[in-house]
Amino acid sequence: MTRFYYLLSAIVFLFAGSAFAQTTGTNVGLPGLALNFGQGVNLVDTIEVLMLFTVITMAPAILILCTCFTRIIVVLSFMRQAIGTQNMPPNQLLIGFALFLSVFVMKPVGMNIYEQGIKPYMDKKISTTQALTVIESNLRGFMTKQTRKPDIALFYDVTGEKAPATAADVPIHFLIPAFIISELKTAFQIGFLLYIPFLILDMVVASVLMAMGMMMLPPVVISLPFKLLLFVLVDGWQLVTGSILRSFN
Repeated sequence: MTRFYYLLSAIVFLFAGSAFAQTTGTNVGLPGLALNFGQGVNLVDTIEVLMLFTVITMAPAILILCTCFTRIIVVLSFMRQAIGTQNMPPNQLLIGFALFLSVFVMKPVGMNIYEQGIKPYMDKKISTTQALTVIESNLRGFMTKQTRKPDIALFYDVTGEKAPATAADVPIHFLIPAFIISELKTAFQIGFLLYIPFLILDMVVASVLMAMGMMMLPPVVISLPFKLLLFVLVDGWQLVTGSILRSFN
């Protein structure tokens, strides 16, 4: 499963880079890496290579936890369970759908990162530290908009530190877990609202079966076709997708 996330992350980064390149009209080439063991090796360059591999290793976690992916995949999972189809759509389809929805939502942030950080770095106009600072600032701006203040205050209450005056002064190791908590809370709120119409339908079907004396017949077996019919008639996937996209302010 870990290899699948690594491969998925690489495909997303290549796809995003290609899309940004087509938008800006530039050609993006893959960087080469030469390893030299022996005398004359700069220790600073070696440390930079190790830091690069560390960032690449953490790319799946950054992709899942520092973007809108968490909220989208949780809501889609709730939607599948509310309908009652445990394995349909399959996990691979939900993950792929959530991934491309994440690319759609994160496109403005990705464009800013490419224009202000990646492109100048590839043109050797800024240093690695400056490029990482640009990436962090853009991701921080997105996460700050979606994070609730009480979730940030939680970590300051636990550590006993004094809260900063502005959200820009919140350390990144405080902001990321607060952002994850906010995303999970929002996703569970949306999931609760999605469950209500299907729960009502289950109760109606169960009441009808009890009135007819069919208490041995599982209500889920009867309600599932009606759930699917209701979901198709109201164009459920369009409504759910639109609600998810509009939830990002």
